[in-house]
Amino acid sequence: MQTFDITIVGGGHAGIEAAHIAAQFGVSVAIITMPGIGLGSAPCNPSVGGVGKGQVVRELDALGGLMGILADKAGIQFRTLNDSKGFAVQSTRVQIDKDLYSQRAEELIANIPNISVIREKVLEIKPSEDNFEITTSKRSYRTKKIIMTVGTFLNGKLHTGSSQTLGGRVDCEPSRGLQTLFSDIKTLPLRFKTGTPPRIDKKTIDYTKLDEQPSDSTVRNFHCLHDPFTRLSEQVSCFLARTNHETMGIIRANKEKSPMFNGQIKGVGARYCPSIEDKAYRYPDKNVHHVFIEPEGLKLDTMYPSGISSSLPADVQLEYVRSIEGLEKAEILVYGYAVEYDVIDTTELKITLEHNQIPNLYFAGQVNGTSGYEEAAGQGFIAGANATLALLGLDPLILSRHESYIGVMIEDLTSNTRDEPYRLFTARSENRLFIREDNSIQRMFPYRSQLLLNTTLDIYQKIFLHDFEELLDFCDETMIPEYSPLILEFSGEGDLQKLSRRMSVTEILKQAWLNPISTLERVLGYHGVVVPLDLIRTVAISKKYDGYIKNSQVQHEKLKKMDGMKIDWQNISSSKNISFECRQRVTRIKPETFGQLKLIEGIRPATLAVVAAKAL
Repeated sequence: MQTFDITIVGGGHAGIEAAHIAAQFGVSVAIITMPGIGLGSAPCNPSVGGVGKGQVVRELDALGGLMGILADKAGIQFRTLNDSKGFAVQSTRVQIDKDLYSQRAEELIANIPNISVIREKVLEIKPSEDNFEITTSKRSYRTKKIIMTVGTFLNGKLHTGSSQTLGGRVDCEPSRGLQTLFSDIKTLPLRFKTGTPPRIDKKTIDYTKLDEQPSDSTVRNFHCLHDPFTRLSEQVSCFLARTNHETMGIIRANKEKSPMFNGQIKGVGARYCPSIEDKAYRYPDKNVHHVFIEPEGLKLDTMYPSGISSSLPADVQLEYVRSIEGLEKAEILVYGYAVEYDVIDTTELKITLEHNQIPNLYFAGQVNGTSGYEEAAGQGFIAGANATLALLGLDPLILSRHESYIGVMIEDLTSNTRDEPYRLFTARSENRLFIREDNSIQRMFPYRSQLLLNTTLDIYQKIFLHDFEELLDFCDETMIPEYSPLILEFSGEGDLQKLSRRMSVTEILKQAWLNPISTLERVLGYHGVVVPLDLIRTVAISKKYDGYIKNSQVQHEKLKKMDGMKIDWQNISSSKNISFECRQRVTRIKPETFGQLKLIEGIRPATLAVVAAKAL
């Protein structure tokens, strides 16, 4: 029987991140994945990044993950979302060629000698004292640790109208339920739902009636070791269409045929990514909704109409698609569908993503009730790193929610039972002025250093941070005299924006009417200093937000001391000074820190006061 140190069940975005980071420590790794599905496949929206998600991709990149590298290699359109808003909420989004993305993932994983890719269906997993035995459709394997990244495949069921098929995505084999894989594990009583729109033949679209959205050459690539603006694939446009009164009327007239509303689908969908049926009935007075027409690949015939995911019957889908301007002659090559699937109770997981009741078993990705490739990849990296660190007897990797969106997500997941699919967005962070795309290396460097790896990435980050500190000092110490032409150049309109005294570069960067990046570029050019643009961007934005961040940091430092404080949930659950309801919640979730305790829904302020008083 072949034996591995770590086995990942599932080869999606979570699975390949887990395998990649584990393999860097020299342990033997296996990925067991369904036959016929490429590694890192994109069954839904063919894009990487977005609001809150772009920050995750850059955090992953700074930690040593794969997603940023693959997105750059397969990226066919680059955009910055929220570019008219503050830097803290600006996020990179990359349209990917989904076939090319998976192809590059396959190539990268194939070149790592201690990763074995096994394309077989898992039938049963039996835990023993020090390992697991995995039985597949062909043979058995033994492993010390398992990471489950099975996505939407657990008891997956697909719906298009009254048609129902088993599987986690279209044209794939169904997977067994978690209870048949493990004899003793808990899933949520409710099932979750996700969905996709119909795929349209690109040759049947009238693009002259749509708003073109070309790729933006000024958007930086994700991977810090790639040239920021050199594209590695051909660039193409996306297009914007809109629903109308006729479109929404067709959908509303067919409510009884919708599996979501006739009782056929029992699963709960993502509130922040609704189907077109949801929009039709949730907003009965609104008929105009954006539809983003996006290519799925350079050589593929399909376009992905983001915004109109549906499980309506095929004939209804075709009717409402053709009611949209520009799509009057559209032909559908793959009809939209919804998929219901099982998810685990994430309160059964430690903050390392290891299961509380079954040692050496980890979970990551959509099986944890999240939505999105980026959230899955972030969890996969953390699960893979922690499984390996535990195997080697090293300290776990735990990211603070005050320093990363990945930390926000994992603490949210492990602190509360999910009642709908979890999606990251910037508002979930209490410290989003600091958790930005531009400073991902500064934020993640201490965590990356903890892994004790010495690669090109580590060397680059050390040099980058050294130069970052030097440029910060330059801004603080360099004074611009009042007679300098820069003072006149940086003055705005009106007396309140007139600069008339000697000022440091830092002071100038904080002026509200100035763009800090172009301003610092100009100052450095004036002084003959040549600095990479990424470094200029990071320093300029850091200086711009410096005062706000310092104020919020004072408050957060107080909270961080408490949030990171270790607690004994067993003592809390047996305390007579705490309400029975709160003791029940603590017993169910088993929080490890005060921060996790604070996030549990239904925990009363009196309970927090009792725990804090004992700790202090």
